[in-house]
Amino acid sequence: MNAVFLDYESLDKNDLDFSALHAVFSQLELYPSTLATQVLARVQHADVIISNKVVLDAETLKQCSSLKLILISATGTNNIDLAQAKAQGITVCNCQGYGTSAVAQHTLMLMLALATSVIQYDRAVRQGEWNKSPIFCLLDFPIVELAGKTLGILGYGELGQAVAKLAEAFGMKIIVGALPNRSTENRVALSELLPQVDFLSLHCPLTEETRDLIDSQAFERMKPSAFLINCARGGIVNEQALATALRTGQIAGAATDVLSVEPPKEGNILLTDDIPNLIITPHNAWGSVDARQRIVQQLTENALAFQQGQPIRQVGL
Repeated sequence: MNAVFLDYESLDKNDLDFSALHAVFSQLELYPSTLATQVLARVQHADVIISNKVVLDAETLKQCSSLKLILISATGTNNIDLAQAKAQGITVCNCQGYGTSAVAQHTLMLMLALATSVIQYDRAVRQGEWNKSPIFCLLDFPIVELAGKTLGILGYGELGQAVAKLAEAFGMKIIVGALPNRSTENRVALSELLPQVDFLSLHCPLTEETRDLIDSQAFERMKPSAFLINCARGGIVNEQALATALRTGQIAGAATDVLSVEPPKEGNILLTDDIPNLIITPHNAWGSVDARQRIVQQLTENALAFQQGQPIRQVGL
């Protein structure tokens, strides 16, 4: 089978081993990225398309008479017209669970960075404040321990549970919050959860029910000493409300790995310089070399299983 990978640069930074994936296909053509105007010419005669974020819409798929398999080098499928793929008998497989460890440790890293004010202290040292200190240390910014603190988690799937396990190792108490239109068994209502938590960590999908779930009313219910961590999706937190909450001291700090629009080419309200105690990482929580190599491994597994007539990780059924 002939395969094309339309945007491998979103996965590989010349630090991954693609040899097993190459071995699956008679030919594998790698494109660092692909513009919308380039898609059809690159995929029209392919048996297999590999894509992370490149859109494969119905009109494109209709013109791919040889196409048998679409491999998504991610979990999300919103860039693929699954209905059209099904109508044409095209199998679609994604990758799953590859970034759990990476995102969980990133979440804890952000929690620790907020708890210890590490960024503020690093900046102060670099600016010479320690040199001028009348005592042997600097204690200019708050430092709190995770032990004994309450962590609220919204989204208690594989990732939420991995975060809970790490947090428990630090001696934290875990409370799992209820999501809209989901089972409330062993879950605490959001209105009851928010006033209790010292840290709130988001690991739920972005849906119409969870969009702007953390808004100005949510921040009003939280402790002024509480911290928010979002390693889920940007739209779950209302960004204007977050900026206001930080500026007015409604909460103590926040860290996010995601924004509502990525990359933020037109800017974003959270990127302004006057918002205190906000850490932003560029949606790279998932991106450890280990996690990215797992994606390559799963792509290989998915292709081999399809060739053997027993597709795995199939979506859009």
